[in-house]
Amino acid sequence: MTANRFLQRIQLSGYLLPAGLTGALWLKGLHPGLPGWSCPLRALTGVPCPTCYLTRATAASLTGNLDGALQLHAFGPVVAGALLAWSVFSIRQRRLLPRGIPAWPLGSFAVGLLAYWLMRIVVNIGDMAAPAWLHFPLLS
Repeated sequence: MTANRFLQRIQLSGYLLPAGLTGALWLKGLHPGLPGWSCPLRALTGVPCPTCYLTRATAASLTGNLDGALQLHAFGPVVAGALLAWSVFSIRQRRLLPRGIPAWPLGSFAVGLLAYWLMRIVVNIGDMAAPAWLHFPLLS
């Protein structure tokens, strides 16, 4: 099977993937003891990456714990909403990547995520007084 044909099959049959991912994160929010992956950048360098704590924040958002989600990562509720929308559009159109969704929100999200990460790094390295959503939780 060629790579192009494989990608076409995934595009046509993988439309349940977003809903499966959303469901897995919802379960992770209900049962935090479920296994997961740790951040490889943080494990190697000790520096949290831009998405550190985002999985936990998204899982908390999907279970309705917005306060806890915002303490972990400010983008958690945004990602949870995007996952829910992606799931609905994918199921309705029966496509992994739905048609009609503009690409600019992804670029804006990436720029915002990097800016948020840099603010968190500056606040935590400088040991500055700042709102809780700018501090990295659980750093040891």
